[in-house]
Amino acid sequence: METIKRPAKYTPAILGFELLQGSTKVHLNHLLVEGVGSYAAHKAMNIFYDSVADLADNFIEQYQGATEKLMVFPTTATFPLLKSGKDCLVYIKTLYEMVDLVQVECPYSEIKNTLDEVKSLINSTKYKLIFLK
Repeated sequence: METIKRPAKYTPAILGFELLQGSTKVHLNHLLVEGVGSYAAHKAMNIFYDSVADLADNFIEQYQGATEKLMVFPTTATFPLLKSGKDCLVYIKTLYEMVDLVQVECPYSEIKNTLDEVKSLINSTKYKLIFLK
């Protein structure tokens, strides 16, 4: 399992793009997870991918509204194959780091609140993947 390839600087567009991809990456993992603890991981991932796309959409729309500019998204995507709850955990920890770095640079408090919601979703998912078996 690979983590997100780290660009020189995380931008709001890169974050929005990765959050939207995250929904699909975790959804695919949700369909492949097996073994001890797989049901709890399956359910935790289900909640994550159901929620993260809406939060990403909110973030992107809010940012574009605040700046009055459309984002320029990356033109390629990487989809590492997540095969377990542990792989998903590594991936969402990387997402958390990305959200945190963009949030620090964000000048809009209302958008920082949306990013806090993303971080809360990640933390809740981490809890379920680590402690619920």
